[in-house]
Amino acid sequence: MLPEMPSIQKRSEAAELMDGPCPASDCARCLRDLSRVNRMLLAYRPTLSWLSRLAEENPGPLRILDAGCGFGDTLRRIETWANRRGIAVELTGIDCNPATVETARQASGAASKARWICADILTDAPGDPVDVVVSSLLTHHLSDDQIVRFLQWMERTARLGWLINDLERSLVSYFGFKALAGVMRWHPFVRHDGPVSILRSFLSRDWEEYTSRAGLPPSQVTIFRRRPGRLCVSRMK
Repeated sequence: MLPEMPSIQKRSEAAELMDGPCPASDCARCLRDLSRVNRMLLAYRPTLSWLSRLAEENPGPLRILDAGCGFGDTLRRIETWANRRGIAVELTGIDCNPATVETARQASGAASKARWICADILTDAPGDPVDVVVSSLLTHHLSDDQIVRFLQWMERTARLGWLINDLERSLVSYFGFKALAGVMRWHPFVRHDGPVSILRSFLSRDWEEYTSRAGLPPSQVTIFRRRPGRLCVSRMK
């Protein structure tokens, strides 16, 4: 029997298991597996490449905030990137899940200077401006209206610019991830949520609509693809 062919014409509203109640032990295992997925699929490259371009014009120190930081692996990669280049940074990770924040803190170890905050960026995130806001795999968890509010918040908060690093909605990514996850034997939540995340993610036209609704002129925003399977949105001020 052929697999069911999902539609990619519009974003799915299917629920992800990690967005519901999740025992702390399962949460930690899922986050670790997701960090392995990110390494395997070169997920950090768009963020680090964009930061390198921004740092050429703004050598630092840079205050960088990771919104929806999850396991903290993106922020730790940024810390390594900055240390190798001698760029002074102040790093803050924010996530609304206290178990996630604690897992990120423990995974970072005493050598890391990053700080970790439990807060909802749409309601009670710290109001102090920073230089840069980045997010990775956050926005596909949000509703359309929440994404517009998030864009407006980043625009207010980031002095130099912001970057959204998320997934591109495609059947190639959907079936490719299902096959890879089966082979790699990742946590059941990851095997379930990965394909759902892809169907909840974006086409370029979605980001064109969101940025327009957020009041951002097209000339000020860059929408770009990075393989495999990434669709990013950025703004340098």
